[in-house]
Amino acid sequence: MCDLPPVAGELQNAVVPLVARILGAEIVATPSWLLRPGQLECSSSWETVCQIYNELTGLTLPEVMPSRETRRVDAVLDVGDGAPRILEVDETQHFNRYRALTLRGYPKTARVAFPVEGWIAQSEKKTRLEGGGFGKPKPPLFPAEYGRHQQRAFRDALADLLPLEHGFAPTLRIADFEVLSWIYTDQAEPRMRELLEQRPNVVA
Repeated sequence: MCDLPPVAGELQNAVVPLVARILGAEIVATPSWLLRPGQLECSSSWETVCQIYNELTGLTLPEVMPSRETRRVDAVLDVGDGAPRILEVDETQHFNRYRALTLRGYPKTARVAFPVEGWIAQSEKKTRLEGGGFGKPKPPLFPAEYGRHQQRAFRDALADLLPLEHGFAPTLRIADFEVLSWIYTDQAEPRMRELLEQRPNVVA
């Protein structure tokens, strides 16, 4: 098998429909409360979110998210039980010191559907950040060098912490290092089922 990384979107396009099929889920739109979450949308997680943002940037998070910070997630899976679930496919740019910082800031009560310690360990392995568009400043919230890396880590934290505030199931993350060796083979479905069965807070 070729060891070259997949082109942009290729891994997501392989993982998302497969996970949706295994879980018997419909793919629906990103919820409005995650498009530009501010104090109202963060609810009881607001203090944690502000602390994470300050540790990333040294700045104070505004109560209303700037319009330029609108985002969407890779997928939202609805299995019809009233508790949709965010699915994110994390490629190499999602793992770095900024992501480790945000993950370490989660409260002990946070519930997610991926191994947090494994994500931290993978993030701490990386010693060199991607440059170019992967790391450029992203004002107004992330105006410094490596702002895009900070923005990505912050957005990932929001996608992990806010769902339980809004009646969603814990966020499911699938990492490239977990699936690249088999996702494009005829073993993809059984291997994905096995992976999902090992995930906390997921019933495959």
